[in-house]
Amino acid sequence: MHILLTGGTGLIGRQLCRHWLAQGHRLSVWSRRPEQVAQLCGAQVKGIALLEELGEEPIDAVINLAGAPIADRPWTRKRKALLWSSRITLTETLVGWLQSRAQKPSVLVSGSAVGWYGDGGERELTEESPTVSEDFASHLCIAWEETAQRAQVLGVRVVLVRTGLVLASEGGFLSRLLLPFKLALGGPIGNGRQWMPWIHINDQIALIDFLVHENAASGPYNACAPHPVRNGEFAQVLGRVLHRPAFMPMPAFVLRVLLGEMAGLLLGGQRAQPAKLLAAGFTFQFTDLRAALEDVAARP
Repeated sequence: MHILLTGGTGLIGRQLCRHWLAQGHRLSVWSRRPEQVAQLCGAQVKGIALLEELGEEPIDAVINLAGAPIADRPWTRKRKALLWSSRITLTETLVGWLQSRAQKPSVLVSGSAVGWYGDGGERELTEESPTVSEDFASHLCIAWEETAQRAQVLGVRVVLVRTGLVLASEGGFLSRLLLPFKLALGGPIGNGRQWMPWIHINDQIALIDFLVHENAASGPYNACAPHPVRNGEFAQVLGRVLHRPAFMPMPAFVLRVLLGEMAGLLLGGQRAQPAKLLAAGFTFQFTDLRAALEDVAARP
């Protein structure tokens, strides 16, 4: 297959490139820094600055993961505009390019997040659940998904991957937690009762590959392990894996002062279930949080 990726130099994109290169697929990555693509994604991966560089080369699948990191810094007006343009505006450009092509890919797998639901409280959330509460992150995901779904009228199968918290050794949210936990400064956030839908990076890569090849797959899929945990339990398990105490709470009011509106990402949560993935026959490698964290912690 010839697979086009956006966001290919990010955490998930780099792992996908390695996975698909090992399977013998051809890969192109649309990037703002195409000169870095070969170094980050693999020497055989083609970096492009403009979609038009592909000419009329046949594309079999498109994986759309581009987007500025949502939790890197507080949501100022300027930051919100960047988060919006790097997802929605970019996806609009991508769908417009697909429309102009004589040959269309068979599938578009487009990124999203469990934040689509908003703060779900105690509700168990499947792909059939509506949005529970709307905030900026929820509006962002809703618009991102709606934009990607426009490719359906072009005859392209569209799959929306609502990703949870990805456990990986190379980056992501876990990398920010390791230092305070190793310094014995880790602990629950707020009251620690908010749900954390997590997924091991291996399963994230495997499920995207699965959805690309599963011709009956379309619409949203919750990309998270079947057993979400509360934040307090997550902190305790991570502390045990690192052989450190985990009793230093981060008060909610401190987070709100430091992060403003973005604090809602950490103080809220989603009790999300991968109902559609399980129904489609996907098998998770990691369903136990401790086993997943031990595997990640053992990696260089």
